[in-house]
Amino acid sequence: MATYTGKILDVDLSTGKISTSQVANEVVRKFIGGSGMAAKLFLDRVSPDVDPMSPENVLFLMAGPLAGTGLPGSSRFTMSCKSPLTGIWGEGAGGGNFAPALKRAGYDGIAVSGASDKPVYLSIEDDKVEIRDASSLWGKDVYETVDALTAEGEGKNKPKILCIGPAGENLVKFAAVANGKDAFAARTGGGTLMGAKKLKAISVVGTGKVEAASPEDLKAIRKETMKKVSENIIAQSLGAMGTNMGMDVGGMLGDIPTKNYSLGDPGEIALKVGGGVMTQQYLTRPEACEACSIGCKRVVKVDEGPFQVKEGPGPEYETAAAFGPLLMNDNMPAVLKLSELANKYGVDSISCGASIAFAMECFEKGVITSDDLDGDSLRWGNVDDIFAMFDKIVSRKGFGDVLAEGTRAAAKKIGKNSEDFTCEVKGLDSPMHDGRALHGIGLAYAMSNRGACHLQHLDLALESNWCAYPEVGLDGGYVGMSSEGKADVVCKCENLGMLTNACIICQFNFFALTVTDLVDMMKFSTGFDYDLEELVACGERIWMLKRGLNNLMGVTAEDDRLPKRMLTPFTEGGAAGSLPDMEKMLKEYYPLRGLDAQGRPLKEKLEALGLAELATKLY
Repeated sequence: MATYTGKILDVDLSTGKISTSQVANEVVRKFIGGSGMAAKLFLDRVSPDVDPMSPENVLFLMAGPLAGTGLPGSSRFTMSCKSPLTGIWGEGAGGGNFAPALKRAGYDGIAVSGASDKPVYLSIEDDKVEIRDASSLWGKDVYETVDALTAEGEGKNKPKILCIGPAGENLVKFAAVANGKDAFAARTGGGTLMGAKKLKAISVVGTGKVEAASPEDLKAIRKETMKKVSENIIAQSLGAMGTNMGMDVGGMLGDIPTKNYSLGDPGEIALKVGGGVMTQQYLTRPEACEACSIGCKRVVKVDEGPFQVKEGPGPEYETAAAFGPLLMNDNMPAVLKLSELANKYGVDSISCGASIAFAMECFEKGVITSDDLDGDSLRWGNVDDIFAMFDKIVSRKGFGDVLAEGTRAAAKKIGKNSEDFTCEVKGLDSPMHDGRALHGIGLAYAMSNRGACHLQHLDLALESNWCAYPEVGLDGGYVGMSSEGKADVVCKCENLGMLTNACIICQFNFFALTVTDLVDMMKFSTGFDYDLEELVACGERIWMLKRGLNNLMGVTAEDDRLPKRMLTPFTEGGAAGSLPDMEKMLKEYYPLRGLDAQGRPLKEKLEALGLAELATKLY
C-alpha cells in the first residue's frame, strides 16, 4: 500500500497497554484515511451510545496517505471522536507538521481509549512508544508545553507535539488540540476529551521515510501541482494577506457576522480588524505548514499599548471575525491578544467568540444581568468586558462555567427564549460565514455531519467562485444569494469535502487543482488504481457513514435546520432582504443525497456503497 503503513497505534490509558492493529487493504481503499478512516474505526470499535466524556469514548488522531510525500497541502491531520460539545460525530483538522512525523514513525493513526488517573503524555519515537508522567506539564499553556517537550529532542530529530492547554484540562467543551503553537484541530471538543483522559500531549519523532508506489510519477505530479498552486490567484492572495483577506471583501457581501449575526453591515469594524491592517501594521512574516508553498499563516507582533503581543502566531479570518465584528470589537491589538490567548489556553476561537457574543446579547436584552456576572458587565465592543469573560470561560469561573458548555447548553440553562440568540447547528456554533449571503452555505451548515461547518464541503469556495471542478459537474459562476440548484452543488461539494479530509489535503491548495490531480496524487502515492468515479464514490461513502453514525446517535431530519437568527433577514448591507429557501433546498437535497424522510441514508444506498454493516444497525 506504499504510503500507508497499515498500522494503527492503539493506546489504552486505563491499563497502560500499547499495541498496534492492522487495517485491511480493502478497508483502506474504501475509507482512505483521516476522518474517513476514523469514522470506519469508530463504527467497528465504539458504541454510538457512549458517553462523550467517558473513558470508553475513543479519540482517533489520523494522518492521510499523502502525508510525508511533499505534495502541496498534504501535512494535515484529523482528530475525531464522539463530540463532548455536541454529543454527535465530532472532528477537527489541523495543519503543521504532526501528520508527516507520525507517518515517518510508521503509523497511519493513533486510537486512544481509556483514561489515566494522573496526567500523562504519549512519547512516540518510531517503534518505541511510552506513556510518561506529565504532572509537571499539567497547568502549563500550549506554548509552554510545546517548548518543554520540544527541548527533550536533539538535533534535527526534535519531536513534533500535539497538546492541550488549560481549557482542555478544565474540560471546556470546545477545547482545542494544538499541533505546535500555530496549528489547531479546534472544533467539536477533541481537546476536551484529551483533558478527560488526562492526556496532556503526544510527542512524535519519526525517522523513517514515506515511500510512494510510483516515485517518479509522484515527483512529476508534485512539481506540476506545486506550480499550479504558486500561479493561482487565490493562493497568491492568501500568501500575501493571510486568510483574513476575507474581512476586507466579505463586508460588501453581507458575509461577515456582526453583533452576533444581527447586523448585515460591519461598517468600519471589518476594515479596522482586516487583513490590510494586520499586514501593514503588525505582520512580521508569513509562515507555512510543511509541504505548502502558500504561507497563509501570519506571524505578528504588538509592541505598544495595553495589548502587547510577543512575536508569534497571528489569527486566521475565523478568529479575527469571532473576536472582532461578532463582538462589535474594532480594536485590532485586542483581537491579536485574544488570538494569542486562545492559542495558549487551547480553545476553539469560533465557539469562544460565539459564546461571548451570545452572552452579550443576553445582557443587552436583560435576559442576564450584572448579578449573574458577579457584578461585571458585557457590553458590545468593550474590550475589558470581553477579556474578563474570556478568562472566566477558559477557567470555568462564575458565568464562564455556563458558557464553557457551549451556546446550546447555555441557552437551555438560561431559558427566557435565549435560544433565539444562538447561532448553532446540531450544537456547533456557526463559522464566520452567513447563509443569508451564500444560500448554499446555509444548506451545507444544516447538513454538515459535525454541525455548522465551512470545511466539511467546498461550498464556500464554489459559491465565492474561487474555484471550479467541471469534471464532477461543478462548473462555477454561481450566484450566492440564490437557492436555485444549490442542493446539487452542496451534494457534490460534500463528496469533495470528505475527500479533502480523508486524503488529507489543505483546501487552500486544492482550490488551485483539479479532482483529476487528486486522483493522480492518490494513485502515485498509494498504488491503488483509483479513477475519478471511484475516488468520488469514496467521498460519498464517507459522508454516508458519518451521517449513519449520527443517526445512531439520535440525529433526525428535525436537526437539519438553520438557527432562527440566520433565517431572519437583514435590513442593511450586501445581503439585505436575502434568505436561503431551506424548504426548497432540503426538498431537493434529500433524494439527491439518498436520505429517507426521517433523514436516514436509504438502506439500498448504504448497501450499494459497501456499508451493509451500517445498514443493519440502522434498520
